[in-house]
Amino acid sequence: MHSNDLKSAHILLVEDNEGDILLTLDAFEESKLKTKVSVARNGQEALDFLYKKGEFNAVQRPDLILLDINIPIYNGLEVLKIIKLDETLMKIPVIMLTTSASQKDVEKAYSNYCNSYIIKPLEMGEFINVVLKIEEFWLELTILTK
Repeated sequence: MHSNDLKSAHILLVEDNEGDILLTLDAFEESKLKTKVSVARNGQEALDFLYKKGEFNAVQRPDLILLDINIPIYNGLEVLKIIKLDETLMKIPVIMLTTSASQKDVEKAYSNYCNSYIIKPLEMGEFINVVLKIEEFWLELTILTK
């Protein structure tokens, strides 16, 4: 793929940890894709964004969702369940990107049709590397629905 052939992608990052938000945004800035990242800091904001409610009435639907489990109001598993039960949202790939290594969380995420479950590395360089690999697989190699 030539650099001028690269498509742009819109990612919704659902994350309440400011450090992880900044790291993720930095990683996408380093990448060669034109990636727009929108941030929702809790489950309610994520749902408002996806349903274009209130301040989000003019947003573009994301191509990919990075969803943390441990977020306020509605947790990531509750948000995932709502997304995957909604015919208008269910085709958007959802990647759980979380610190939780709990087997129960992994099982719940996959039983609610998450597309991938990734445990956040604690080391900054590794975290950025994981984000770039997500981008490479989901935005360069995979064909997403529009």
